[in-house]
Amino acid sequence: MKKSIKDLGDVRGKRALVRVDINVPLDADKNVTDDTRIQAILPTVNFLKEKGVKIILMAHLGRPQKLKEGQKLEDLSLAPVAKYMSKVLGEEVKFVKSPVGEGADKELADLKDGQVALLENIRYYKAEEAKDDDMTFAEELAKLGDFYVNDAFGAAHRNHTSTAKLAKLLKPAVSGLLMEKEIRCLSQALDNPERPFTAVVGGAKVSSKIGVLENLLDKVDNMIIGGGMAYTFVKANGGHIGNSICEDDQLEVAKAIEKKAQEKGVKLVMATDVLVTDDFSGNGTNKVVDVKNIPDGFEGVDAGPETQKAFEDVVKNSKTILMNGPVGAFETPAFAEGTKAILQAIVDATKNGATSVIGGGDSVSAAKKYFKTEDFTHVSTGGGASLEFIEGKVLPGVAALDEQ
Repeated sequence: MKKSIKDLGDVRGKRALVRVDINVPLDADKNVTDDTRIQAILPTVNFLKEKGVKIILMAHLGRPQKLKEGQKLEDLSLAPVAKYMSKVLGEEVKFVKSPVGEGADKELADLKDGQVALLENIRYYKAEEAKDDDMTFAEELAKLGDFYVNDAFGAAHRNHTSTAKLAKLLKPAVSGLLMEKEIRCLSQALDNPERPFTAVVGGAKVSSKIGVLENLLDKVDNMIIGGGMAYTFVKANGGHIGNSICEDDQLEVAKAIEKKAQEKGVKLVMATDVLVTDDFSGNGTNKVVDVKNIPDGFEGVDAGPETQKAFEDVVKNSKTILMNGPVGAFETPAFAEGTKAILQAIVDATKNGATSVIGGGDSVSAAKKYFKTEDFTHVSTGGGASLEFIEGKVLPGVAALDEQ
């Protein structure tokens, strides 16, 4: 296990340089429209405040190096986020316009114990994302703190200066409470699950989930495969999928996954009936058909009622459930029933004592759309990071932290 802020001794008066993930959405008037990520880091901020630490937060917002047409650099400033955080904390969060150089030293010189500062978007600097071994930028940032904390699980899969290089220079380098919880919950589900252990793997493409499927087959008892990727499996088995999404270059991969599941004794649960449409906007003809006989001109967009029941039965009899990806195009209300149903089954299983972990982008969006995060054991804050963690990859932002 990695060291966390709980393992720190007396650090009163010290400066904590804390990498956080507060990459939050802003509207046209620069108002924060979803503060989930800000709320998620508050336990760490408050813990450090109680320790009497000067807290210097580092974060990114969007991709300044890849601005969209018509977008200005100031559109990605963290100044509005500092203002919003001031309201949340009930005290001023000092905004530092220039994270490196004399400007930062001067602005942070009068920071008091327990006070919070937020540096400007760390990705304004090309050196943040540089792939080389140059530590110059890391050395500049390291001057601002006495020790390093990484609470940005959502950026832990990035081998960037603020997520990995800094931890090699500034010691101790420890995890925040959110990072600690993410590692603990995902590790427990993957490495020490109470059985039966069921994985729900959805999403559009097999190719983006090969690593997840391969790694999970060594760990689970049941695997539910839903979403767009299911049609690649159907076609691989000779089914007719109409206009459904399919990766023809992954047909052999799908067969290999089925073979491995059989060899491992893992029960693969796939759709038998599906909701199909001739208009992806949801305003066309929508009907339920056999998954192996989807008519031309129609595409599969959601699990059918028979499939929903089969998915629910497996989930309700599980003691550990890991969901990575929705089982239908839930963004369109007409195609959301399957994803809603499986999430409801996970909520019910959790109430009955099962451990449930929702890991990764779209499944988290769906979970938050229809339920509260506290309805599940853990809802991960990291899309790409949780995906790579479930694949069994080493996350640079975690690897760089001190061992207990």
